[in-house]
Amino acid sequence: MRHASKLLLAAMIGLGVSAQSVAAVSADQAARLGKDLTPVGGEKAGNKDGTIPEWTGGITRPPAGYKAGAFHPDPFATDKVLFAITPQNYNDYAAKMTEGQKAMFKRYKTFKMNIYPTRRSASFSQDIYTTTKANATTANLVSNGDGVENASLGFPFPVPQNGYEPIWNHKLKYKSTGGMRWANQVAPTATGAYTLIRLKEEFLGLYYRKGAQIKDINNILLYFFQEVVSPARLAGNVLLVHETLNSKVQPRQAWIYNPGQRRVRRAPNVAYDNPGTASDGLRTNDMTDMFNGAMDRFDWKLVGKKEIFVPYNSYKAHSNTVKVKDLVKPGHLNPDYLRYELHRVWVVDATLKKGMRHINSRRTFYLDEDSWQILVVDHYNNNNELWRYSEAPSINYYEVPTFWATLETHHDLQSGRYISGLIDNEEAHPIDFGFRVEPSQFSPQSLRQRGIR
Repeated sequence: MRHASKLLLAAMIGLGVSAQSVAAVSADQAARLGKDLTPVGGEKAGNKDGTIPEWTGGITRPPAGYKAGAFHPDPFATDKVLFAITPQNYNDYAAKMTEGQKAMFKRYKTFKMNIYPTRRSASFSQDIYTTTKANATTANLVSNGDGVENASLGFPFPVPQNGYEPIWNHKLKYKSTGGMRWANQVAPTATGAYTLIRLKEEFLGLYYRKGAQIKDINNILLYFFQEVVSPARLAGNVLLVHETLNSKVQPRQAWIYNPGQRRVRRAPNVAYDNPGTASDGLRTNDMTDMFNGAMDRFDWKLVGKKEIFVPYNSYKAHSNTVKVKDLVKPGHLNPDYLRYELHRVWVVDATLKKGMRHINSRRTFYLDEDSWQILVVDHYNNNNELWRYSEAPSINYYEVPTFWATLETHHDLQSGRYISGLIDNEEAHPIDFGFRVEPSQFSPQSLRQRGIR
């Protein structure tokens, strides 16, 4: 009977029918969470080779002396590099790499992946574990996969049955109720020359409020505010986004404020494959946070699981002892500051639907089994040629706790350029999860006042 229910759900989604009353998994499946599965759905056991250890809870408390709002000390600072993958030997490790990673070695003689011991550091609060287990038997996909119902706070689909569900887990991953961060970015030329764009961001997540139900938050997943602080030619430009939970019920609402014009305008193009803020055409809006926004232009297929080398526990790159000029190099970030580990990931293929428009014909996403963070993406152009490679070096923000990106880098493999964001190394405070704002501060009416220089 359970098998039949799964087949019915898959068939309904495949036919474009809203699965409004079919639970994602049975109670027996949900009971595995916290037993052979981690509380969020990863495999608790290590792998057969012993190169991936058992998950034993991740980082459960901040290091002694840590103060919220400060940079995060590296819990694994004494770990040594096991081996390095280079352009000379990458074929020896090709089975545990993505096509985009292999293309990086072909493109750049200076690219390198330092492989460290695997540390399964991802963790979340008990509230997340409890609500995730409850969601497992109640959460539904609706609107042909473009919305979710009957879930609260935690991951909606810890035991995924189709390609939509892992992406929704990433989109709904707990990131605290709200916060403020520096999302500075660089887009170096081929010679490595760059201008640091300082971006200040604030966010407020209604889904992440304890006790909140999807039906009670008026279809608003997240309020997002972004201000360009420098350079002077861009300073004062402001973006406001009301991210909806179900884009079929209501698409994302966005507004921009331009200090030269001194007026607020609706911005319907802040979506899909339109260029991101000050991105020099190297990043689309839906590449922010590795993927965000409506899912309706692609068909999403759950390929399965795979062991690959991914950026993980990237505390060295996050450190305030690292200068931006030392991190940013021609072609790619300085490999000496990056850490890669072998982890199991969920693989999801997104293929452009017939009749839909997007600059990518296909994208392959690789999601961490312990956190549902998208760690790596391979992007293909409309000739089905590999075009871009993206990665999100991530850390456990252990004061929350949550596992999330500390950098996002998108490589154009054809032009040889890249863009890297979330660079906060030289800011006084990297991210403040204790920053509190109210929905009224994210109204279009308040935008002009907040954008005045």
